[in-house]
Amino acid sequence: MNKQLLIFDFDGTLIDSVPDLADATNIMLAQLGKDIYPLATIRNWVGNGSRMLVERALVGKIEVLAGEVTQAEADHAEQLFLEAYSNIETSKTVAYPDVDTGLQKLHGAGFTLALVTNKPIRFVPKILQSFGWQGLFSEVLGGDSLSTKKPDPTPLLYVCDKLGVMQDKAVMIGDSRNDILAGQRAGIDTIGLSYGYNYGQDIRELNPTEAFDDFVTLVSFLLHT
Repeated sequence: MNKQLLIFDFDGTLIDSVPDLADATNIMLAQLGKDIYPLATIRNWVGNGSRMLVERALVGKIEVLAGEVTQAEADHAEQLFLEAYSNIETSKTVAYPDVDTGLQKLHGAGFTLALVTNKPIRFVPKILQSFGWQGLFSEVLGGDSLSTKKPDPTPLLYVCDKLGVMQDKAVMIGDSRNDILAGQRAGIDTIGLSYGYNYGQDIRELNPTEAFDDFVTLVSFLLHT
């Protein structure tokens, strides 16, 4: 692909954080006197940022209809969720297979790496540090770092501009429709990974430039094209 800048999503692409997110979600629901949900159910609600996760948990389904949750209810619940997540040691969050060695190889090969996630930025540094990745990424954006987040293209365009890389030399790598749509709207090539959080939809249906089923194949492709 002859790329210089690799922009990675975080949750569902590099790390599986659902167990910790599910724990925080159920702590929030319990505090509100609501039913809690199994890990497998909450897994389907992750990927659009904390606000959407909270609203889905409040209604118990992935599609939240207008008027089902008031802003005041969502504000209060999100505050409880963020507090619970802050107090969790993220010990259940793990890197996907081959991600650690793969990132090291890509960085060592001279690629510039960036991270653009919809996770609130205050939670990102601790997780990066826990994996020893804090020195790998030249730019890190959270879902609240700018006024908009993926699938809006603005975060990707911001990273390209900040790092002085033309869009045709960048690629967005992620597991969900938010990542692919953000890349397409920014005029940036996209690579989809099939193993993450995409609400049961095959990432290939979103027509990414390339798609892979595991990280080691992705890294081999990037190093040899």
